[in-house]
Amino acid sequence: MMKAVVVFATITGNNEDVADIITDALESHGVEVDENEMTMADVADFEDADICVVCPYTYDEGALPDEGLDFFDDLQESDLHGKVYGVAGSGDTAYADDFCVAVDKFGEAFDAAGATKGAENVHINLAPDEDDIKTLDTFVDKLIDQAKTGANDD
Repeated sequence: MMKAVVVFATITGNNEDVADIITDALESHGVEVDENEMTMADVADFEDADICVVCPYTYDEGALPDEGLDFFDDLQESDLHGKVYGVAGSGDTAYADDFCVAVDKFGEAFDAAGATKGAENVHINLAPDEDDIKTLDTFVDKLIDQAKTGANDD
């Protein structure tokens, strides 16, 4: 059975909603999922997973979640070759150029760890709506397809 780990950080609850949508979609495909809040997770949790997902919020003007700074640092320094990753999170378009910056920074951290990108990063404005749910369902489909195909071990 394929296994996924979904980690989220949230202040308003929006990113927990994003994580829940992703978890539900993965489970509907028969994937075993472990979902945790970032302060309760460890990057080592990804070692036993086929699919690794992070749902971060972007704070203020492009800052990573304070409670996720250690997790972010550990992620960059880990070895996740053979793992498929995806990053999705909500932000506020009022921050213009800083909208969902943390999503992209976590994607770069996964790249540094050698993981294979399974789907394009998803940026959601505030709470996920029906269109966002469809986007997240497609995101999950791509992650699963990439995991079935096999992550690049270059």
